[in-house]
Amino acid sequence: MKDEWEKPYYRRLRDYLKSEYRSHTVYPDMNDIFNALKYTPYSDVKAVILGQDPYHEPGQAHGLCFSVKKGVPPPPSLVNIFTELQNDCGVRPPPHGELTDWAKRGVLLLNTALTVRRGCANSHRGIGWENLTDRVITLLNAREKPLVFILWGANARAKIGLLRAPNHITLTAAHPSPLSANRGGFFGCGHFSKTNAFLREKGQEEINWEINGEV
Repeated sequence: MKDEWEKPYYRRLRDYLKSEYRSHTVYPDMNDIFNALKYTPYSDVKAVILGQDPYHEPGQAHGLCFSVKKGVPPPPSLVNIFTELQNDCGVRPPPHGELTDWAKRGVLLLNTALTVRRGCANSHRGIGWENLTDRVITLLNAREKPLVFILWGANARAKIGLLRAPNHITLTAAHPSPLSANRGGFFGCGHFSKTNAFLREKGQEEINWEINGEV
């Protein structure tokens, strides 16, 4: 990725973000923007869960899609994710919504846009983040070691055209938000067990989906 930081689009993005962080409340904290890449090195990725953009209310976003910091109530989408995980694998929901354990075990929790203005969902869509995150997806798709791409919702499924390598698997379902999940298509998708079945078939260690319960 080192070449990306010098490309014109990223320099424009960086300048835009400097202005945004000065004049608005923007999430996550600047030091947390790239946590997904920090916690889950390229060679360690076993699965990618692709989100849209960070949560846009105070104290929630910390650089991992669908995850919130400990002490913050899990948002409805995350509650539904935990419900599906329990139904699929028998893993009980943790007392918090921080998914750092997953990230450290090879689950890349990547949003397509990595920042957002407070209270304004999708406010940083189209400012350049997609160039960067598409590059991340493309590099992972080019990797020889098999991995699982998990795409929930229309925005995530829009990236399916980047995923052509036959050595990986792509799992798609409705978004876990209450409106989409309750319409059918997310609950019962079985993506957690299907991910581990694929990894097992490819001779890789399965993902431990249990999250440390300490708050």
